[in-house]
Amino acid sequence: QVHLVETGGGSVQAGGSLRLSCAASGGSAYSIYFMAWFRQAPGKEREFVGRISWSTENTIYADSVKDRFTISGDFAKNTMYLQMNSLKPEDTAVYYCAARHGTSATWNAWGQGTQVTVSS
Repeated sequence: QVHLVETGGGSVQAGGSLRLSCAASGGSAYSIYFMAWFRQAPGKEREFVGRISWSTENTIYADSVKDRFTISGDFAKNTMYLQMNSLKPEDTAVYYCAARHGTSATWNAWGQGTQVTVSS
């Protein structure tokens, strides 16, 4: 089992910054090999934001956040971060972290989500 908890959401004006954290715990946390951020805006489907490889630290991002958002990890603490800069109103959403662990090829652990609101 892997338990994920996001923190750091809030409200910010356009152009501002926020940093989200996602802490992983549980007996299977040692087997995490990818962690990712997703977001879901009101009335829209959940969309991929970016992910980090736990073994190589390689990151990939959605085009909509590239060059503004940065994912990093503190692997000793099983914690992933999302640094969001130059925020836009269209970044307003509930942000979720997810993990792939064990032998799963899908995202098999999800956090409860944290709200990010960007005002113009």
